Amino acid sequence: MQHMRRAATVALLTAGALAFAGCSAAGGDDASSSGACEPAGEDVTLTFTSWIPGIEDAVALWNDANPDIQVEVQTGPSGNAGTYQNFFNQLEAGNAPDLGQIEYDALPNFRVQDGLEDLAACEDVVAAADQFVDWTWGQVTLGTTDEVYGVPQDSGPMALFYRSDLFEQNGIAVPTTWDEYREAAVKVRELGGYITNFSQTDINQFAGFVWQAGGQWFANDGDEWTVDLTGDASTTVADYWQDLIENDLVSTYPAWTDEWNNAYNSGEVWTWNSAVWGANSIASGAPDTSGLWSVAQGPQWKAGESAAGNWGGSSIAVFKGTDHLYEAAKFALWLNTSDEALTSLNETAAIYPATKAGLDLPALQEGVEFYGGQKIYEVFAQAAGEVNPDFVWGPTMTQTYADVSDGFKAAVSGSGTLADALAAAQQSTIAALEAQSIPVAK
Repeated sequence: MQHMRRAATVALLTAGALAFAGCSAAGGDDASSSGACEPAGEDVTLTFTSWIPGIEDAVALWNDANPDIQVEVQTGPSGNAGTYQNFFNQLEAGNAPDLGQIEYDALPNFRVQDGLEDLAACEDVVAAADQFVDWTWGQVTLGTTDEVYGVPQDSGPMALFYRSDLFEQNGIAVPTTWDEYREAAVKVRELGGYITNFSQTDINQFAGFVWQAGGQWFANDGDEWTVDLTGDASTTVADYWQDLIENDLVSTYPAWTDEWNNAYNSGEVWTWNSAVWGANSIASGAPDTSGLWSVAQGPQWKAGESAAGNWGGSSIAVFKGTDHLYEAAKFALWLNTSDEALTSLNETAAIYPATKAGLDLPALQEGVEFYGGQKIYEVFAQAAGEVNPDFVWGPTMTQTYADVSDGFKAAVSGSGTLADALAAAQQSTIAALEAQSIPVAK
């Protein structure tokens, strides 16, 4: 993260491009709607929705220290698993929470629906810009120079989680290239296991693979969008995983289920190409394997290269219509910049901070017992510096993910291919953009 020197043009969204929304969310005539960011002058209770494990612990720290600004936290499923749709429904009904967890790739969706407050109205938020890694700040400014649509929380540089004991016991080298990864997959399958699980629903993981391969799904020149889910990098990645699926070299369990957890806990599945936050997912889902895992840089497409993808990373956004913009922004800043909050979130959810100072937290400098005492965050720090900061998210990512997922599910069951799924999703994405009167390049 610290090596990402320039502000990203992630999303490349100008105010004009964002004005192409076909509908807007319900708002109010309160002070926040006019851009004011002033203290309420009385006790305030904020509502906040998140799916981060242990978020309640961090909120409790805030509530204990701030009796005049209390936060009621509600947890739910991850964004694409239902929380985003709930947000959209609440915005339409005019009863959205004050704050919500929104991943970077979904922020443009909410912006084009006019569902977010511009935090640039709050001086403290603007003044905090230098505290964040440039890349993550670029995610919440959406390519603009004078608008802010969230406070960065974390990032998701990807690396390879692997069962070091199984690789060592069976004399299989930890793969450093994707070709070596396939060769290892064959050996692991001969031993009765799978090298990894291919998720039919985590399309943002697949996007991370495309990201690492140098691909782009979207581009915007300020006038219109280009949609390209079928470019060379995307096709290369799709064909690679299609081969593994067709040759039964990867399992295809539904992600985040008991079946998925058991596959890792039992040693049936040996690796996971995941983001830094995945450290907590393995530890909680496969508790019997404590001490048996390690982390390495992800496989490369060419030997000697050093590129990483990114999967996830979230911001805390304030929804349009809040009566308490000042207090909401103050809480969002504390949650994502204070040592006590960042330490709590790292301990409960392996959150990898978006602040420069947060990367120096003592908790990130220590060995992790579950990973055999390895200082795994050193690996992710290197990976973070190898992520291309200019990957572009489109304004309809939730719909794009859903359509790709439908196609991936069909491909896994033998109907069509992953490449077919991407081609179909490209057409449906273009149709969705046009339906919202968002110009698309032909």
